[in-house]
Amino acid sequence: MHFEETILKGAYQIKYNKIGDERGFFTRTFCQREFQEHGLTANVAQGNLSFSKKSGTFRGFHYQVAPHQETKLVQCIQGSIFDIIIDLRTESPTFKKWYGTELSAINGTMLYVPKGFAHGFITLEDDTLVSYLVSEFYSPTSERGIKWDDPQFGIQLPIPISVISEKDLSHAYFEL
Repeated sequence: MHFEETILKGAYQIKYNKIGDERGFFTRTFCQREFQEHGLTANVAQGNLSFSKKSGTFRGFHYQVAPHQETKLVQCIQGSIFDIIIDLRTESPTFKKWYGTELSAINGTMLYVPKGFAHGFITLEDDTLVSYLVSEFYSPTSERGIKWDDPQFGIQLPIPISVISEKDLSHAYFEL
């Protein structure tokens, strides 16, 4: 795997190395040893799948507060998404900055999202499937969300939202 730090300290794009032949390819999408060698959280408490029927489906911005803050490894295994993270770490030089990148079943890119970040995505294709490895168990009492159009972040989505849940619509703007 190839690890490249994003503009947000501690967040990484990870490209997997495909070994291919006439049958297709094989790759590793997680290696505890390699993650630890890069100083990244390598424990996994849960694996989650998210399926979206329609292009333009928005999910987010979600995060969990202490003591259940999560590290996530996100990859798109069918279709494509524009994946977005927001740095909510008050001590970080990139506090309130965001980063977005395309993840797809074809481009072989994953996004490592450290604790202290909010996460969301918009689907770029119908029938999109996203896989997450998460470092903490889901805790409803620690769950938080940020409204998708919060002006203090200035996030630019590549396409308009066509589907969003009532829960995600009801998120408030970010406050400390």
